[in-house]
Amino acid sequence: MLGSTIGRFFVAVLALIGVATTVGLVLLWPAGEPALDLGPGLGTQTERAEVLRIVPSRCSGFDGTCRGVAVRIETGPDRGRVRAFQLGVGGIDPPLAVGDVLRVAPEEPLPGARERSYTLADFERRAPMLWLAVAFAALVVVFGRLRGALSLVGLGVSLVVVVAFVLPGILTGEPPLAVAMVGALAIMLVTILLTHGVGPKALAAALGTAASLLLTAALAVTFTGLTNLTGLATEEGTLLAANSSGVSLEGLLLAGIVIAALGVLDDVTVSQASTVLALRAANPAQSFAMLFRRALEVGRDHVSATVNTLVLAYVGASLPALLILSSTRLGLGETLNSELVAKEIVATLVGSIGLIAAVPITTALAALLSARLDAAELAGAEHGHAH
Repeated sequence: MLGSTIGRFFVAVLALIGVATTVGLVLLWPAGEPALDLGPGLGTQTERAEVLRIVPSRCSGFDGTCRGVAVRIETGPDRGRVRAFQLGVGGIDPPLAVGDVLRVAPEEPLPGARERSYTLADFERRAPMLWLAVAFAALVVVFGRLRGALSLVGLGVSLVVVVAFVLPGILTGEPPLAVAMVGALAIMLVTILLTHGVGPKALAAALGTAASLLLTAALAVTFTGLTNLTGLATEEGTLLAANSSGVSLEGLLLAGIVIAALGVLDDVTVSQASTVLALRAANPAQSFAMLFRRALEVGRDHVSATVNTLVLAYVGASLPALLILSSTRLGLGETLNSELVAKEIVATLVGSIGLIAAVPITTALAALLSARLDAAELAGAEHGHAH
């Protein structure tokens, strides 16, 4: 790989990307107080509780029948004690059953009250989610073996970057797009190099992903500006705008597009780089043009399937909003023009364009590199470092 001028140039470019990413991590590392203050209500500590009884009861403060819910508190200062609260029947209050495990939040005590009162905050979901995660990890390791285990390590690194750098960085007022780009590049470098080793495939895939990410970010900046997307279309955006002093909602929208794009880009770029190397190993006499053309045929099939997946993922995430808008009497043009829908359309199209561009970019990079590899380097690149 280092025996050719192209190989050395690609390695140098990737090294520069690594240095720039490291500098970005240092400069944008979160420091100081968060620029977001949600007040005491949304930051209340909750306790675990189990539902013991549910009985009809007269609603407090208005006519009607409510549900009286008795729960046993299982954590906190009232652990082991039974407390009760009221819920409405239907509407925004969820259905409950005896035995359900909840998260309950303490309320401000009334004057003269001797007991702390609680209200429903949410359901307890951590145990089933943990079992689901364990099943997922087990399947990845069983089918992927060492490479699957390494991919789980890469996933862990991705989560650490998002939780320790991207989210706190945005909360402390750093530019969301810059934070997302640096975080995405860091995730990309670690996951691709960790999972696929340091070799021609990883080199071409990493460079293709970086180039496609930059294109995606540029398109996102351009078209969120042209469509005047504000980030205020959702309840979360309104909440952030009302309670933050330095978080850019437009930047947050751009950051979301970049992070979401990374999830499909690395899959496509690694597949394309692997395809090129396999074609070159099968017929070492193939020229750059032949490698590029044949690998591009495979890439077209991959892109058509992945773009459909990307679009359906955005549609699935926006289904409640689409359902509300479809029930109105607005025409199709008015519905598409609403920011709630327009932001998803822009995100989907920008991400899809970046995905499509990643195929020829990565294919060209991998073909340029593989055409200059000797038989031994091809064999090593084809087998990889982990199976």
